[in-house]
Amino acid sequence: MHLVRLGVEPTEVGADVRAAIAAWGSGRSVLGGVTVFGCRPPGSPRELDAVIVLPRGLIVVLGVDLPEPALKLEAPAGTPWTVDGWPLVRTEGAVNPAQEGLESAAALARSLQSRGLEPLPVAAVVAVGPYVGQVTQPTTDLHRGVRVVSPNTTSVLSAARELATYESTCDAGSAKALLDVLGAEVTGEVLVGEGFPEAPEVDLAGADTMLIPKYSEKRPAGRARTSARSRSFPRGKLIGAVAALVVVFGLLGALALGSTWAGPPEVATQRVDGVGFAHRATDHVAACGQHSYGDVQRWFQVQPCRSLRRGLFETHRGESAVALSVAVVDLPGQEAATQLRKLLESAGTGGISDLVSQGRGWSGGPRDFGDAAQAVQQHGSQVRVVQAVWAREPSHPDDLELRAMAERGLRLHP
Repeated sequence: MHLVRLGVEPTEVGADVRAAIAAWGSGRSVLGGVTVFGCRPPGSPRELDAVIVLPRGLIVVLGVDLPEPALKLEAPAGTPWTVDGWPLVRTEGAVNPAQEGLESAAALARSLQSRGLEPLPVAAVVAVGPYVGQVTQPTTDLHRGVRVVSPNTTSVLSAARELATYESTCDAGSAKALLDVLGAEVTGEVLVGEGFPEAPEVDLAGADTMLIPKYSEKRPAGRARTSARSRSFPRGKLIGAVAALVVVFGLLGALALGSTWAGPPEVATQRVDGVGFAHRATDHVAACGQHSYGDVQRWFQVQPCRSLRRGLFETHRGESAVALSVAVVDLPGQEAATQLRKLLESAGTGGISDLVSQGRGWSGGPRDFGDAAQAVQQHGSQVRVVQAVWAREPSHPDDLELRAMAERGLRLHP
């Protein structure tokens, strides 16, 4: 782990965090990566004690100073904390530090995306000190990517290993660009020594694929072998059996022809950060103008795209269903992709139509994607835009749960 100190940590527990991370040593033998102490990324609601940049993820670290050591801390993200049965009272910052951590992580992710950088998943660690005997977190908060820990080497290291699990590795060039945003200067040689590959990995999962029908070998009639039992089978019974099969297959064919398309017979599932997303619908077209609206549609009239892939996905957070609309636009060049990304990130400029608005919804799904949380990503000449809504509840673009889901949706393949 390579250490960069830009300023003094804003909390007292920040010094313990720095000591805990420094104990990992340099190089990749323990974990690798780069940690920047005492920084405030663009758009961050507060100064951070540390930002840990790992080959497979980003982690913001916030320190919380308790008035005195505690035996038991209950630290949910949705309600105020309790320390040994008493509500936590803070003179600075939000009453709920876990929510503050999620907001800081989301702000850093948006800042990187607005600069066209490959967005590694951003998680949050809240270090609480000077001492806490036991920390309790709801399971749903753990899935959201936030850990509340004591500021010791083992706890911070375990949290980092659990949170930095992106399927592809960030290369040294991308890591250097990311660190430049944080204000830290690190050479490519140091980054390679800390586990960042010199060249980006090839994303085979993003390649175009096609479904291959199952092959069923039919035995040639000339080589068919009949047993003594089949030769002695009564001819009348044989004719009756064949006729019955003809009727059954005829009914099945009629049902198939008379029914409308309702999606694949088996719902495929993709997993991102341990969360399963059921694939509800997909579409692949060559033109984008007729499948967009507003300023985005007018932009496509001037700059046509090469192809548009769209998909609908569904997942669950507890008992609530979340629906995602994923659109992948392939453009002739990187400059056009940058223009489209900036247009999609601007408010009130329209967007790409989702499949629900074109009659491709499903039972239990949302009526529309109004007030959706959105995430936009550019990778070369390709632009991805994801919208996330609660399927059966009101949604809001600033909903942290939905924004986290939209960012995960950037790694789904429609």
